[in-house]
Amino acid sequence: MKKALKVLAINPGSTSTKIALFEDETNVFTKNLTHSADEIKKYDKISDQYAFRKKVILDAVKESGTDLSDIDVIVGRGGNMRPVQGGTYEINEAMIEDLRIGVMGQHASNLGGIIAHSISAELGIHSYVVDPVVVDEFEEYARISGMPEIVRKSKDHPLNQKAAARMAAKELGKTYVDCNFVVAHLGGGISVGAHKKGKVVDVNNALDGDGPFSPERSGGVPIGSLVDMCFSGEYTKEQIRKKITGNGGLVAYLGTNDGREVQRRIKEGDTHAKLIYETMAYQISKEIGAASTVLKGDVDAIILTGGIAYDTEFISWIKERVEFIAPVKVYPGENEMGALVQGVLRVLRGEEQLKLYS
Repeated sequence: MKKALKVLAINPGSTSTKIALFEDETNVFTKNLTHSADEIKKYDKISDQYAFRKKVILDAVKESGTDLSDIDVIVGRGGNMRPVQGGTYEINEAMIEDLRIGVMGQHASNLGGIIAHSISAELGIHSYVVDPVVVDEFEEYARISGMPEIVRKSKDHPLNQKAAARMAAKELGKTYVDCNFVVAHLGGGISVGAHKKGKVVDVNNALDGDGPFSPERSGGVPIGSLVDMCFSGEYTKEQIRKKITGNGGLVAYLGTNDGREVQRRIKEGDTHAKLIYETMAYQISKEIGAASTVLKGDVDAIILTGGIAYDTEFISWIKERVEFIAPVKVYPGENEMGALVQGVLRVLRGEEQLKLYS
């Protein structure tokens, strides 16, 4: 019997680092290593956290009883390197340099590839990233904004979106590249992508305020009013940015980014909370409708995933508006660790071609 492949997955977030060990598709353990704000504040730049995060990871692996020498492959969350097509990439020096610089921005996810590569080099094994945050498969229509100076960018949740799309395709007895899907990732940020034969050809920029509002983001607000705010003299650039990402959406209206808290208020009769929460579902539904036009109505399924997808009432509000377009499939949660490992396994099993970062 063939030995199961042991894969260590590393996924750094802003205030946590999630690690998981898989034997083929079987999750042996998952740990979410939280970091205090005081600890993070010690470091001026994301890249300065490298040694600290690496030590925390290695200590956690040791505490799990896993011998590092038993690990066959390491996969890290892909961060802000240069835009690439979706897929699995072996980590190389060019990628490491771009992640260290943060050519598309600074985020903790940049450390995923850097740490994975460092540990794998010490062990003499291979390391990879899968569907990084900068996946860009846009058709040219999707790049044009209306102002030549501004190009629309692909910044969303490709790892979870594509993982959910592959699950849906399998259920339909097809492959991902055979299908057209509209996929909505419902988390702290909300992205709705048009997936055309295995590529995300259009998606709202969930990071910079495009699309529906979310628990923490403002979404696409009226531009003229935003311009007036920017030049009112009442706000700094940083304060406006925070209103768009971090303090927008549910946080701005209800003072919380927790959907469970909003549902509790609704059950206690808070009509304002219900209006805001239902409006978020309404805006998501509008974005799903827009994405379906990108696919000219040829939609095999609408897919809802992410943490908010656990909320059955919220999902019902979306379903009643979009089910006329296509069947709705729901995959709650963010299966990022499993998606990272599956991307590596597809390549190593010859089901998908390894891609080169250059």
